[in-house]
Amino acid sequence: MSQSQIPDRPPVHTHPERDADPTRGLEPPTERSPETDAMKALSARRRAGASVWTWQFIRPALGGAVRKLDPRWMVKSPVMFVVEIGSVVTTVVMLKDVIAGPRAGLGFVIQISLWLWFTVLFANFAEALAEARGKAQADTLRATRKDTPARRVVDGREETISSADLRKGDLVLVHEGELIPSDGDVVAGVAYVNEAAITGESAPVLKEPGTDIRSTVTGGTQVTSDWLRIRITADPGHTFLDRMIALVEGASRQKTPNEIALSILLAGLSIIFVLVVVTLEPFSIYAGASVSTTVLVALLVCLLPTTIGALLSAIGIAGMDRVTRFNVLAMSGRAVEAAGDVDVLLLDKTGTITYGNRLAAEVMPVEGASQEEALHAALWSSLGDDTPEGRSIVSLTRKLGQSVPAEWGDGTGAAAPSGVEVIPFRAETRMSGLRLDGSLWQKGAVDAVYQTLGREPSTETRLLADRIAGEGGTPLAVADGARPVGLIYLKDTVKPGMAARFDELRRMGIRTIMVTGDNPLTARTIATEAGVDDFIAQAKPEDKIARIRAEQEAGHLVAMSGDGTNDAPALAQSDVGLAMNSGTAAAKDAANMVDLDSDPTKLIEVVQIGKQLLITRGAITTFSVANDVAKYFAIIPAAFAVTYPELNALNIMRLGSPQSAILSAVIFNALVIIALIPLAMRGVAYRAVPAAEMLRRNILIYGLGGVIVPFIGIKLIDLLVRAIGLA
Repeated sequence: MSQSQIPDRPPVHTHPERDADPTRGLEPPTERSPETDAMKALSARRRAGASVWTWQFIRPALGGAVRKLDPRWMVKSPVMFVVEIGSVVTTVVMLKDVIAGPRAGLGFVIQISLWLWFTVLFANFAEALAEARGKAQADTLRATRKDTPARRVVDGREETISSADLRKGDLVLVHEGELIPSDGDVVAGVAYVNEAAITGESAPVLKEPGTDIRSTVTGGTQVTSDWLRIRITADPGHTFLDRMIALVEGASRQKTPNEIALSILLAGLSIIFVLVVVTLEPFSIYAGASVSTTVLVALLVCLLPTTIGALLSAIGIAGMDRVTRFNVLAMSGRAVEAAGDVDVLLLDKTGTITYGNRLAAEVMPVEGASQEEALHAALWSSLGDDTPEGRSIVSLTRKLGQSVPAEWGDGTGAAAPSGVEVIPFRAETRMSGLRLDGSLWQKGAVDAVYQTLGREPSTETRLLADRIAGEGGTPLAVADGARPVGLIYLKDTVKPGMAARFDELRRMGIRTIMVTGDNPLTARTIATEAGVDDFIAQAKPEDKIARIRAEQEAGHLVAMSGDGTNDAPALAQSDVGLAMNSGTAAAKDAANMVDLDSDPTKLIEVVQIGKQLLITRGAITTFSVANDVAKYFAIIPAAFAVTYPELNALNIMRLGSPQSAILSAVIFNALVIIALIPLAMRGVAYRAVPAAEMLRRNILIYGLGGVIVPFIGIKLIDLLVRAIGLA
């Protein structure tokens, strides 16, 4: 371990260009590292996702398919476990015939046994293939988890230690070009960080202290400009990257409630069909004929819904993978599935519906105050305010002639001189300010400021605030002591295309609710422009929770996104909580999903992915049940027509012989699993239409198609089997 004296302030390279937004008064970082071709290629690969039909995935999946033949693993899938038992039974019959005879139908028994084993292996291959893609993503992430040197700061001195020795609460210093050793919060410095290895985003992102959305950093990412001082927030083995690796590779994947329910249904059907087939042989003997064990096992396998039984697990794993490739980390499959059932969305206005960069555009005097008094109070109420809004107010007032005292440096809270009390913004008070030498300057929501002062705003002030709100802006009142002196006009803009997206959600049967701390007039203006169904104005954290509970008590499933500590209770209460990766640790711990891109609007896409997962599972279940119809028409006449000649009327496919009919049905039963693996991995194409219309469409395609396709497939296989003399 080496030690050296740490300077009070690491050197900052100076450049005339300012990479950060100058209106926020940010100290300029060094020149930003350009996007490289490698970074862009990584981002493109992450978003597109790798094809599963490559040797990289097929090779481990083949080995995994064989290893999963272990009965302790197979028993988790009741349908395929019954098929495996049937495969063992026909194999024993085959060995008995080889050893002791008779050998007349040995070729038929061998083929049935092989295809039953293929059926089990194909099902295991589908699951192993889905897992292989997840493990490949985990390996890529694991490669970024390196044991790197860390500059730990202790009592003003710097010591170099291994990142594995860092503990929660440690303070580290990271310079340009160095890897961030572990998860943490930025406490000093402004720099750009390359997060491509984690998020897939090719462009470096700005990190700075004092915000809910840009202060969090992830271990394994690289500082590409200047320096950052970071407080570690996770012990080794419990970092965000560790959790992400475990979830991506499926180590912590559990069956969702719908999967469990469907598995119970399939287990019940398996028991019923086993009982049916077991009783068939006594009936046949009573009728004066017998049916071979091989034929009975083949009949059982064709009766079972093997298609959905084989692909159920793969559909769930692939659904998690689609969410991950979309740069959303789901803490469980339950969260993805719940997203598909969501019918109410709570969306924060700032950053989700609007751009979220509310900047001070104007300071207007009120209540008889002068412009100078309003500007002075606006500046002093914002000194020490590290929020983007506070920084923009300081920047605007400086441009309009106000000067920041030298002892304040850049005007941020980090440079506040002694004797100053900075009053931070709190959601409960909706105000912030500063106290110095008996003087008090405050700013905040108009009603909150005037209520604190114990007076009512004048008609002129109220009209001015209403005009700002009517234009979609946010009015902030400014007070100097007990006297209101001005209004600050914070301007924000609704993102283009939001109205169309909310129309799409309405067609899906989803209601949208905008949540904002703005006054009702501003909230109504933004809500009308954006096209949301409802809004909550002047919302406090407890208001969000109350609305979520009210919706849940009415039978709705609620999703919301958030990034701040004050969002954590509501994220925990909601059925689907999407936290921003750039948000606070409290928000990420409370949510059941984390968006690595920190894009609040992605909640809409998450809901669509969840619906696609449910639709895919339903479509393949429908196809699986429907295609059994054709197999009944193939195998039942072949098995019992000798005993009951009337059953020949069911041979509408005119299959060549009983053996070719049974063999063709079993072969089709196995091959259809392989044919549907791409659909299980990719998912059924999702369209924003009402649920009833989607149901009719899928019943037509996968229900009717599931009846027709097997008739064609079994007939073609029968022709091929007879042509090459297999039966």
